Amino acid sequence: MTKRAARAFFVFSTLISALVFLALTVDSHRKIPALTNAAAIDATVIAGKDVWHRQNCINCHTLLGEGAYYAPDLTQITAQRGAAYLREFLKDPSRFYSEERDGRLMPTLPLTDQDITAVIAFLGWVSKIDTQGWPPRPILVKGAAVPGMLVGAPAPTAASSDPIELGRTTFNATPPACAACHSVVPDVNIVGPSLAGIAATAAARVRSADYHGQAKDAAGYIRESILTPNAFVLTGPTYSAGGRSLMPSDYAQTLKPEQVDQIVAYLLTLK
Repeated sequence: MTKRAARAFFVFSTLISALVFLALTVDSHRKIPALTNAAAIDATVIAGKDVWHRQNCINCHTLLGEGAYYAPDLTQITAQRGAAYLREFLKDPSRFYSEERDGRLMPTLPLTDQDITAVIAFLGWVSKIDTQGWPPRPILVKGAAVPGMLVGAPAPTAASSDPIELGRTTFNATPPACAACHSVVPDVNIVGPSLAGIAATAAARVRSADYHGQAKDAAGYIRESILTPNAFVLTGPTYSAGGRSLMPSDYAQTLKPEQVDQIVAYLLTLK
């Protein structure tokens, strides 16, 4: 190769590389509004961000893989817990966590109802950001997970056809993050009650005089509990407040009918 040819090759390759780099940069910036869920940023979300900074939440918690790694990662907390739970938790964290059991206890912050609404809106916006798979695995700290809690499992693949296995995978996936609140280990209660033996429990509950829902059998009761959790409210300090369940009530909109069928099929195996 002559010097002239080498020079031409160098110049041509540099120009091509620069153009590719510029094109990728422009494409990345073009996608930022959609990836960051920018259209959902409103005055309430901004107010929630201000509450987050004012209370120095990042000193303990983590968002989008960045933070103190001392307390749980809150990137997907609204999907994992729901707004009703978060509202009650922020009012009095000691109802939900024990310093003796979890090794730490979140302080009760001086938050108004408006502050709580705003910070939940902010965390809801964060949960909708497309992180493109980052962080690659859940960031767990002591007190963030207990036996029977498997959060962050991959979504079911089309290759699987067993409804029970599909239900097991969906149960542990985020969303719907069933395993973030419910253990399948006996006597291990996270936020909601343990679902160990739920098939037998559901069958007995349907026959109970205290039950006033529409279900006729165990499968119907489990389905009703997922789609309309207030049909039968299980009392408990972390289960309900003001006579209403703290379980998210939007699964009828966020889950496909076949996903509900698969979760029911899986839970019916827990006898």
